[in-house]
Amino acid sequence: MTNIVPEINTPTGVANTTAPEVTITFADFGLDPLIQKAVSEQGYTIPTPIQAQSIPHVLAGTDLMGAAQTGTGKTAAFVLPIIQKILRHASSSASPARHPIRALVLTPTRELAVQVSENAANYSRHTDLRAAVVYGGVDMKEQVAILRNGVEILIATPGRLLDHIGSKVANLSQVEILVLDEADRMLDMGFLPDLQRIINLIPAQRQTLLFSATFSPEIKKLAQSYLRTPVTVEVARQNAAADTVKQVVHMVSSADKQNAIVKVLESRTRQGLSRQCIIFTNSRLGCARLSRALERDGIKAGAIHGDKSQGERTLTLDAFKSGAIEALVATDVAARGLDIPDMPLVINHELPFNAEDFIHRIGRTGRAGSKGDAIALVDGSEKRLLDDIEKLMKRKLDVQPLPDIYIPSSKPSSSRAPSEKSYTARVSPSKVADPFFYMPYEAGAAPQSSASAAKSEEKKVGIVSAKPAVGALLGGFKKK
Repeated sequence: MTNIVPEINTPTGVANTTAPEVTITFADFGLDPLIQKAVSEQGYTIPTPIQAQSIPHVLAGTDLMGAAQTGTGKTAAFVLPIIQKILRHASSSASPARHPIRALVLTPTRELAVQVSENAANYSRHTDLRAAVVYGGVDMKEQVAILRNGVEILIATPGRLLDHIGSKVANLSQVEILVLDEADRMLDMGFLPDLQRIINLIPAQRQTLLFSATFSPEIKKLAQSYLRTPVTVEVARQNAAADTVKQVVHMVSSADKQNAIVKVLESRTRQGLSRQCIIFTNSRLGCARLSRALERDGIKAGAIHGDKSQGERTLTLDAFKSGAIEALVATDVAARGLDIPDMPLVINHELPFNAEDFIHRIGRTGRAGSKGDAIALVDGSEKRLLDDIEKLMKRKLDVQPLPDIYIPSSKPSSSRAPSEKSYTARVSPSKVADPFFYMPYEAGAAPQSSASAAKSEEKKVGIVSAKPAVGALLGGFKKK
């Protein structure tokens, strides 16, 4: 077998990130033919950089910290060697005692857990290994039945796993490999106490892998606590977005952001591009309201956020993947773990308060080498957040004007000749009565001249604005 283990820079244990001169394939890893068959069926022959540099270390039994951009194949980088390492335990016996948990993967969200479990199921399909996933938000009965039948690979969110441990259904005493996936997000979500409780139940003689798109000082501290002399594999500059993602910023007032989304999608339609997109918001309430407002604008939209049940979220995601939904409006619950091949566009309706979340959001596009667009709608009050993002990414983002597209009104204006075009805003205050997310505006306004439009935009984007009428805030029209 060709030696493909990257050079280790001792004593730091940081893997050399220089790409190998000779192209390697999955066959070079020495994986079992049953695993290689499953990989081939998924259409993969050449590993991504994170896979090429991580898999040999995992197979060698080394603890590892893997840092890579989102969409670069981190999941397969640990799932494939895990299957290889525990394949010796595979059994066709129906006895649950022959199928104890050998590998545990912890994830911060349900969506990421499902994605990892799908990968594990696909890559182990020709073996006798069993993989299962448990997460909150659904009834435990079905999960209990699966766990009682025995599984070798368990993917779980921390809270639900502790529920099963408390019910004496999940036993971690024979776990050989522990994976902390998106560990930084788990810390952000307050899972550290749960992680500590779970890790204390796992044998000390284990292999621990920590994967994340970004490494913070807190994550490095966590690694020092639970990993033993880990190798760090970094295949891209930290806190960088994929080079395949074209990023653009549109300076837009809060009042015009919804209409800006319509303009962007109309522009893509005229260019022959796909309208499918993920639109990120910061709050559950804003997510639900924006989804309904876009539906009224004729855009097939659906919402996914923490208040949705797992069944609702699954149905919405399935509809989005099938094309029945064009715009998936989501909170950061979908920023990590949502893997949709060839996702063409991500729109930040609001910038995240955490700059690192911006990288995860736009990482939903430009995955696995495909190209994608990432658009950020930024108003004056978000300038500090934009500065933080640019500082983190060590680059200035390209600021461009919105596409110059007007949406025809459904009704002709009585003050114009029948042959003259009339334009109006697509959203009326009576339809979106939410002063916390949408500021009032003058409905039915005709297109402005370039000079007056620029002056108007300057006022809208600025932090200081005129005090709106009470009636406008409550969803009515301002009296003239």
